[in-house]
Amino acid sequence: MIMKRHSKIYLVLIILFLPGIFSAYSQKLVESVAAVVGNEVIYLSDLENTITDLRRSGNKMPNDDLSCSVLQEMLVSKLFLDQARIDSIDVTDDAVEGDLNMRMNDAIRRAGSEEALVAYFKKSMIEIRRDIKKTMIEQQTVREVQQKLAENITITPSAMKRFYASFPKDSLPVIPAKYQISLIQLDPPSNEDNKAEARQKLLDIRSQILAGKSFSVLSIIYSEDTESAKKGGEIGYLTRGELEKPYADAAFSLTKNTVSKIVETKYGFHIIQLIDKKGEMANTRHILIRPKVKPEQEQKAIAKLDSLANLIRKDSIKFTDAAIRFSTHKDSRVNGGKFVSTNPSDRITWFTLEELNPEMYINIRKLKVGEISVPFKTTDENNNTVFRVIKLDNELSAHTANLKDDYQTLYDAALMKERTKTFDKWVKNKLEITYIKISEEFKSCDFLKNGWLK
Repeated sequence: MIMKRHSKIYLVLIILFLPGIFSAYSQKLVESVAAVVGNEVIYLSDLENTITDLRRSGNKMPNDDLSCSVLQEMLVSKLFLDQARIDSIDVTDDAVEGDLNMRMNDAIRRAGSEEALVAYFKKSMIEIRRDIKKTMIEQQTVREVQQKLAENITITPSAMKRFYASFPKDSLPVIPAKYQISLIQLDPPSNEDNKAEARQKLLDIRSQILAGKSFSVLSIIYSEDTESAKKGGEIGYLTRGELEKPYADAAFSLTKNTVSKIVETKYGFHIIQLIDKKGEMANTRHILIRPKVKPEQEQKAIAKLDSLANLIRKDSIKFTDAAIRFSTHKDSRVNGGKFVSTNPSDRITWFTLEELNPEMYINIRKLKVGEISVPFKTTDENNNTVFRVIKLDNELSAHTANLKDDYQTLYDAALMKERTKTFDKWVKNKLEITYIKISEEFKSCDFLKNGWLK
């Protein structure tokens, strides 16, 4: 709550915790080695550990099939890593450090605790971190080799037409209905009063904690971050960059078991307790209280939006002008109310209904293109109460993919196909010039007949 918000086997790497390689070796196979690819080695223990992790994750593939599948993915990965050595592609520890911390935190959260993660993998946290880092460096190295191989691949319009024509008509993907929307949003009027009440509630809770009551118990009772409340408010080890700045500043200034003053973020108000700190990572618990909107404030906001909507319907003011002048939704108001994805790397304006919250979903379904909704109460991207009217700007009905409406979707598919063909050809050529040795116990794998056995 307080955090910032293919088919071809060589296009993916097996799983997060692929064990690392920690010692040099000769190209003479020994009992513990499953395969050698150029200067890269696959140890039998690495393969067995990966299979064990997949089983733990619910994979029910027959043993022989799973072993062959994992080996195939490992072998292809090692081909790319061997090429990286030849091309002097070197991914440093620093290149993955930021993502490594996030990956570690995610692993701890999914496991439930550090202790549970250690018990699951039967390794220390240092060993787990080391293995994840090794995997991430290998993944990034493979991606860089692939990017170099595919950097000049483009799809011409004529190639796109051929690609589209090659699809059997009953195999073309069905594109769900999509919508373009504009909105005008109002925050609750007199919200400072609501904030003051939220602060006071937190002050009362904080006083109880300072008087000796359990932070964890009070978090379960009062916190409006429902996910962390289930764990007594604990959110796990996170770095500064993964936390909202005010929260991070407060958390990292605390000593163990002490409680912060009230901290305001875009999610509401928090009090924070430091559980533990390890370098640039801190494990905290918190209690979140959001400002509550009173019925009279809701009525006032709805009435104002209703008046605005009527003026727009009468053409007394343009929707875009009203959004710029009155809307409190920062992302859309600068675009005259045009609703866009909050992901900075993917600023899309077309949405399926499933991508919208329930209130937006319900109101859009009632509209025809050009119509404006009645005012309604909903929550924003930070789960705070807001009020909105929306206008349906455009609609694309569910349909079978075609070049006119879905060019980018089909282009991406065509590009992926060309990349796959390029990698197929590269792997075939690479196999012919690379030293490869496979342990006898795996030579029954069918895929090895495609050039892997010398």
